[in-house]
Amino acid sequence: MKNKQIEELLSNAIENKRIINGYIFSGISKKTGNYKYAKEFAKMILCLNKEGTACNNCKACLMFDEGNHSDYYEINKETNETIKVDEIREMQMKILEKPITSEKKVYIINHAENMTKEAQNCLLKTLEEPPEFVTIILVSNNDNNILITIKSRCAKIQFTEESFEEFTEDEKERYNALEEIFGNVDKYSSVDLLNKIEILYKDKDNILENLEFINMILFEKSKSDVRYLGYIDYIEETKRKLKANSNFDMCIDNMILKIWE
Repeated sequence: MKNKQIEELLSNAIENKRIINGYIFSGISKKTGNYKYAKEFAKMILCLNKEGTACNNCKACLMFDEGNHSDYYEINKETNETIKVDEIREMQMKILEKPITSEKKVYIINHAENMTKEAQNCLLKTLEEPPEFVTIILVSNNDNNILITIKSRCAKIQFTEESFEEFTEDEKERYNALEEIFGNVDKYSSVDLLNKIEILYKDKDNILENLEFINMILFEKSKSDVRYLGYIDYIEETKRKLKANSNFDMCIDNMILKIWE
């Protein structure tokens, strides 16, 4: 998914009050700006005007810009520094406190791949039962080092180095089709579903990007139907198989049949 669409997706999530508790802002390098986007998204969430973007004028925006917003917390160490369990525990104590200025609280962990296994397991406890007013954003340039159990409880957003690139009409058509299919996946028979996802078979070059977008759709749906969380596991399994050069058609067939079942 390109960064321009991600901006629109995050903005719509705020406007429609569909902000979830956990995100992974993933990128292959600092050039993707995933940390910068995480900060901007945090500011948008905390803004008091709730118009899908930060107004830059309200009390919350001014406090955020000054670096002293009471409902914002960040763990941001050097690239090669380990994030230890005590730091996560300290953050968890703050998470339990209700917001003071804004309606929500936002926590960013930069270089999240540097968390020790003990720290990640500690964070997992919060992600399993987070307060509804809390959003945690993990920023990572190597999310392979993040536990699968954490990934399964966060919406992964993959940033590219193609910032602010406009979408073609073909791209818009593809994303709209995927949203229509996977936003209503429980309404189709297995045959109908296999017929409708022909778009995935024809677009092998963009399959990982398409699967990331499908995950975002499923995370949104899971807020009202927990079954969709299970579907995300099938998507992640398919991504791993495709990266290991497994047969493309078989991977997609198996994914769709598991989702339908």
